[in-house]
Amino acid sequence: MAHYRASDSRREQFRKYLEKGGVVDGLTNVLVTMYEQPEKPADPLEFLKTHLGVALGDEELQQEVHDLRQRCECLEAENKRLKTRLQEYEAPQKDGTPTE
Repeated sequence: MAHYRASDSRREQFRKYLEKGGVVDGLTNVLVTMYEQPEKPADPLEFLKTHLGVALGDEELQQEVHDLRQRCECLEAENKRLKTRLQEYEAPQKDGTPTE
């Protein structure tokens, strides 16, 4: 009987841990969202995986990743343009033609 009580205590601690971490609320929100879908998803596990990150606050991280990727693309384009301009100025020096 003592073992039974110890097990309940561990479960209660784990439940509190999940509640404190926002896991219970996140799961509840995703399950409610799935329940409210007019057509249930063909792959419920994939639905959970996709929507759980958003429910737990990953939308800010996803937006930051999106913004950083756009910035990276702009910087790569600028880098390419500047390299091209630099080559235009360096080309006459390599030919032996003096630059002004």
